[in-house]
Amino acid sequence: MREVIELSAKAGVEHLGQRLDQVLADLFPDHSRSRLKEWILAGHVTVDGQVVDKPRQKLMGMEAIEVQAEVEADERFKAEAIDLDIVYEDEHILVINKAAGLVVHPGAGNADGTLLNALLHHCPEIAIVPRAGIVHRLDKDTTGLMVVAKTLAAQTHLVEKLQARDITREYEALAIGVMTAGGTVDAPIGRHPTKRTHMAVVRDGKPAVTHYRVAEKFRLHTRLRLRLESGRTHQIRVHMAHIGHPLVGDPLYGGRSRLLKGADPDTQEILRQFPRQALHAAKLILEHPVTGEEMCWEAPIPDDMLGLYDLLRDDMARHGG
Repeated sequence: MREVIELSAKAGVEHLGQRLDQVLADLFPDHSRSRLKEWILAGHVTVDGQVVDKPRQKLMGMEAIEVQAEVEADERFKAEAIDLDIVYEDEHILVINKAAGLVVHPGAGNADGTLLNALLHHCPEIAIVPRAGIVHRLDKDTTGLMVVAKTLAAQTHLVEKLQARDITREYEALAIGVMTAGGTVDAPIGRHPTKRTHMAVVRDGKPAVTHYRVAEKFRLHTRLRLRLESGRTHQIRVHMAHIGHPLVGDPLYGGRSRLLKGADPDTQEILRQFPRQALHAAKLILEHPVTGEEMCWEAPIPDDMLGLYDLLRDDMARHGG
């Protein structure tokens, strides 16, 4: 599968002295800078009828610019009939409520059976969009809302909005320990210095900001609502562990679940054996990449987390705060 791309435009007087790659990014904003640069280097761009394969070549302004290129599907991955909980879909974007246990993208140990494979089956034409339109990820056992781009233009727009922090993502979580008030964690995140599969707060990491507020307090746990400014790998899990309140059930960053004094053995066991990090992407707000309309979706809290809340409320009722 491939898509033929044909673009044409005229440079303006304001482009005098600018590089070709900069002018193309201005004239054709539906395509990423990296893709436009690839097309220049591959000889797919002409200026006044002449092929120009140097991205840094300066323009005089008023030139006729044409792009003729092909985008080929990434055939490394196969389509698989995997059920998706689709919250919204149009010809440009798709919003899903991801289930626990679903890996987003194939990788080591997960060659298939992923969200990407499911998307290729649901929407075969998405194969020409890099990563099958996936612009942000959720961890395997985190549930909730994700937006997927169905076209190259939508993907470019959504990636830019993510980088500009113009997409709001709000999460629901259950943390270990009693938190008295909300706050903000502003701490850089990078690869853990010794544990290959872990991330950590490290001095030379990438900037990461997480805002949180207390939604409900239990005897030894706190229900939180969190909002991301950045989107680092495992960000909420790392940040909450960093301030001493890891998420219930977190296999990488969770501390030992504290015993609820006087609680019945079943309650203790359910808390101790909760099979995943108690984290859910509950709300997503973004500007539609084509219409510009602000859109908002909410995904209900999954039953396993609701069960934890009920359990802890019952515990509070029996034993007090």
